[in-house]
Amino acid sequence: MAGYLETYGAGQVKRERRLKVVFSVALALAVAGGSLYFFLRNYHETRQAELFLNLLKQKDYTAAYALWGCTPSTPCPHYSMDSFMQDWGPESGHADLSKLQITKVKGCSTGVIIEANFGGGVIEHLWVDRASRQVGYAPFTVCNPVYRPHKK
Repeated sequence: MAGYLETYGAGQVKRERRLKVVFSVALALAVAGGSLYFFLRNYHETRQAELFLNLLKQKDYTAAYALWGCTPSTPCPHYSMDSFMQDWGPESGHADLSKLQITKVKGCSTGVIIEANFGGGVIEHLWVDRASRQVGYAPFTVCNPVYRPHKK
């Protein structure tokens, strides 16, 4: 009779061990996936802003203007190339790009706010749209400012 009860519960021990392994692997994948999402969620938009700032460093203002969704042949109606050159050209306050660095990146639902420090106290907030990857001035410095009228 001793041989009959020797394997009693062995299948349940194997099943418990298998469940522990599956649960551990699933938990590790969830933590790794969440970490990757957290660190890489604004990657493409940050690269677009870096490209814009590098084009300014290289003095390629036509290509930088194109990242705003404007070209010399089809300029933006409210932001002409002349206005762009006044804001970002060699005569602007952004002419010295040697100390330029991105200091903050804030992800919003429809875009990313990039804080660019030009040195000397000059800070610009850029907006990179998630859908079109167009660069522009950030309309606000924090995500999702919601207007909520007072209830009566």
